[in-house]
Amino acid sequence: MQATIVVLPGDGIGPEVTTTAVAVLRTVANRHGHAFQFEEQLIGGAAIDACGTPLPEATLHAAARADAVLLGAVGGPKWSDPNATVRPEQGLLAIRKALGLYTNLRPVKPHAATLGASPIKPHLLQGVDLVVVRELTGGIYFGDKTRSDVEASDLCRYSVAEIERVVRHAAALARARSGKLTSVDKANVLETSRLWREVATRIVREEFPDVTLEHQLVDSMAMHLLARPREYDVIVTENMFGDILTDEASMLAGSLGLLPSASLGDGKVGLYEPIHGSAPDIAGKGIANPYAAILSAALLLRHSLGLEQEAQCVEQAVSDALAAGAFTADLATRGGNAASTQAATAAVIERLLGCQVLELRD
Repeated sequence: MQATIVVLPGDGIGPEVTTTAVAVLRTVANRHGHAFQFEEQLIGGAAIDACGTPLPEATLHAAARADAVLLGAVGGPKWSDPNATVRPEQGLLAIRKALGLYTNLRPVKPHAATLGASPIKPHLLQGVDLVVVRELTGGIYFGDKTRSDVEASDLCRYSVAEIERVVRHAAALARARSGKLTSVDKANVLETSRLWREVATRIVREEFPDVTLEHQLVDSMAMHLLARPREYDVIVTENMFGDILTDEASMLAGSLGLLPSASLGDGKVGLYEPIHGSAPDIAGKGIANPYAAILSAALLLRHSLGLEQEAQCVEQAVSDALAAGAFTADLATRGGNAASTQAATAAVIERLLGCQVLELRD
């Protein structure tokens, strides 16, 4: 297979973790006879410094032409002035909107070797395997905003069509898994949530009658997600709720550095990124956790390139590296020397080269 992958390193540890993910993708390509072309472009704070805008036209044009986009992270204290009119995060929101990437998949599956890194009791984590489906291009992040010296406002707005398409995606995913879908809203207070609940109920009833739908209020969901996470499989929710709940869900896995994401739409291109931020306090120290970026590369192989076996092989290589104790500093809770970013990546690549899943395709 031939594919063009646009790489957006971004800010902070973004360049470090995207470098590791690219190394893994190169290993997959070399091991299996694929031809991946990588094209690096600017986004976020780095783009502001170079071009005065967080999303240069060249970046957007390259992403639109690509088969997939791999992103690191954006933001940092250098660009954190709350009164600034240009901010790194605007680039991330803009590229999602411009590419029509309205569905964000965030899988959460704690690894047996890292249960000790989670603040949650291990017996609650055994068997947890869930996916949060976050609506990505609507809601309060994209609503009209006002600001004066005495007040500010952010409009949360959703259309029926926006809710329908993301619920369909989530229901189809639930159908392929356990057949259980949980929709999260705040329907006891918010009109947008009341609409969300009505549309979700109708879509599942009319188009996915074999899927069991449950509704949860976002505040109770925040509690249940930690108290009884095994009871959930596919969770669908609006933009801001999804953002908050998945940061919470990272504690099930033990670290933000373990959770990947895939942003998808109706077109061929998808955007893949770890859910963590730019972590400027550890940038350049060689200790950033590369696993979320590497697992995001696995999602890229699966969803944009259709290389399911290769994706499984990358995921297995990460699992085997963790089982062997290749813990970065955020996971090393039992003392001893933590693995560097480079060492953890090397542990994955070593196991990737011997992966039996890839052998099946030779």
